[in-house]
Amino acid sequence: MNMTISHEDELLQSTVRSFIADVVIPHEEVTDTLGEVPEEIGREIEAKSKELGLYASNLPENVGGGGLNYTQSSLVEREFGRTSHALHSWIARPTELLMACAGDQIDTYLAPCVTGEKRELFALTEPEAGSDAMGMKTNARRDGDDWILNGSKHFISAPTMADFAIVFAVTGMDETPRGSRKRITAFLVDRDMPGVVFREGNKCVSNRGYKTYELIFEDVRLGPGQVLGEEGKGFDLAGQWLGMGRIWVGATCCGKAERMLELATDWAANRKQFGKPIGSFQATGFRLADMTIGLRTADLLVADAVRRADAGMMEDQDAAMVKVYCSEMLNKVADDTVQIFGGMGLMEELPIQRLWRDSRIERIWDGTSEIQRHIITRSILRPLGA
Repeated sequence: MNMTISHEDELLQSTVRSFIADVVIPHEEVTDTLGEVPEEIGREIEAKSKELGLYASNLPENVGGGGLNYTQSSLVEREFGRTSHALHSWIARPTELLMACAGDQIDTYLAPCVTGEKRELFALTEPEAGSDAMGMKTNARRDGDDWILNGSKHFISAPTMADFAIVFAVTGMDETPRGSRKRITAFLVDRDMPGVVFREGNKCVSNRGYKTYELIFEDVRLGPGQVLGEEGKGFDLAGQWLGMGRIWVGATCCGKAERMLELATDWAANRKQFGKPIGSFQATGFRLADMTIGLRTADLLVADAVRRADAGMMEDQDAAMVKVYCSEMLNKVADDTVQIFGGMGLMEELPIQRLWRDSRIERIWDGTSEIQRHIITRSILRPLGA
């Protein structure tokens, strides 16, 4: 990463890179082979991250977090991207949505997530409502002061079984200038509540060991204290998290691309064919050049969006641009790295094939490339009334 950052931030980045290299990356192969992170390895990463102050570093200091600003968080996320999500996610970054906790919710949900006593799930996606979040069918109806929750969620990801979920559900309809629109509310739902089922779902070939969960709700009674934020304001909360989440995806894509570029460059400089390093042939050298240009551009795009976020000026299209460009840049770098390594790039003895597989999901989760382009298109045309 060739960018100007402060000495303090440079030390932060160096510390995280060393942590990832020494504590996390050595466990990649066993995690990928087993398809899960052994409990003792996950807890070791978790414990050591707490010692360094990386655990919950994204949350403000006044709630016990690390208090990193957006620029610092982007540097941390970039370094996390150098390894599998299955492993680095044990260094918890509780969702910022928990900052909406009030009253007893603070001690019951927010504080335990900061200390590591509890973990949460962000439960938005449904079997028939992936990219079309407004198509969700999970609903909650009033029953006196309580709510009765019914529905299901899937592709809800986490490194390990969570203690509770932030569940988004339809709680009514609103009339808008564009027609009727579902009113969405966020609820705090404990795993052990009657009528709640948390279970492991589909297994993904990207980030093996990073689990997906299915959540089922059958007549779950929720008290008024289970509403997170305001009734009907769930999408406002989700939007705050999704925007920055897409930038963090962009940052992790840059970190992973950098690691693959390093591996590809070393291979191109040392692997010889026809008596020369393969990097001396234009077919390989130009790939390295294009990979380097793509990574530099992606880093600058992330940095620009982060500056806008720190200034309170970031808009949806800024995050969308980062997400779509960085994820597609990473996929090009991953494919070119495999090509440079040739047959060895697909052999299990090397990490290339694993990094290649892990890269593919970045164009899908947190909003597909198609959805990001829709957001960008909308930002261009809406001011013109189209």
